[in-house]
Amino acid sequence: MVAEPLLIVEGLRVAYGGIQAVRGITFHINPGEMVALIGANGAGKTSTLKALSRMLDPVGGSIRYQGQEIVKLPPHRLVREGIALVPEGRGVFPRLTIAENLAMGAFTRDDKADIAADLEHVYGLFPRLKEREKQLAGTLSGGEQQMLAIGRALMSRPKLLLLDEPSMGLAPIMVQKIFEVIRMVAAEGMTILLIEQNARLALESSQRGYVMESGEITLTDEASSLLHNPKVREAYLGE
Repeated sequence: MVAEPLLIVEGLRVAYGGIQAVRGITFHINPGEMVALIGANGAGKTSTLKALSRMLDPVGGSIRYQGQEIVKLPPHRLVREGIALVPEGRGVFPRLTIAENLAMGAFTRDDKADIAADLEHVYGLFPRLKEREKQLAGTLSGGEQQMLAIGRALMSRPKLLLLDEPSMGLAPIMVQKIFEVIRMVAAEGMTILLIEQNARLALESSQRGYVMESGEITLTDEASSLLHNPKVREAYLGE
């Protein structure tokens, strides 16, 4: 028996004033799957994630999560329902310590023993955070802040993790470390929607992919097939 998709998006439209950023896209994500959404800057990828996380109000379409329509739910309800966003630019609390930022990730929870266990799990994924847990987040490097942003999202114990450009602005060695952890989290069964400018890295890490152009999804396939698609190779892989 095939499991129902965890997330089903149908006809999603997002606009800024009179400008349509997302033009009626439809896609789905199955439980335990990592799916990449790739495309050029301005294609509508971040607008899509903002709509999914309710940071933006769509102007049309349906977003169903675990069979429930969520298009009108407030963002804090989505966190309780199991959706966590790691935003572009990290968005850590700069005047709070690493430990305090991670505690903020668990603000919807009251299961203290499980929170403590999840904190140790995050520190296991990112030992550097453990070493510096009393350091202010604003003093961390970009890569360390990205670790913290991912760790904070994991502290909410999400069922669906939304990642927006996790490699942006990072040194290659840090990108490698971040993606090692993303793959580890995916291997543990986390469902992930990944937006990533590095199309090769995104597709190599994912099971399926969608290509977005000018607010529309123009291609969808297994990630391995997209890696060998001539159009994708020319447009996004620099070949």
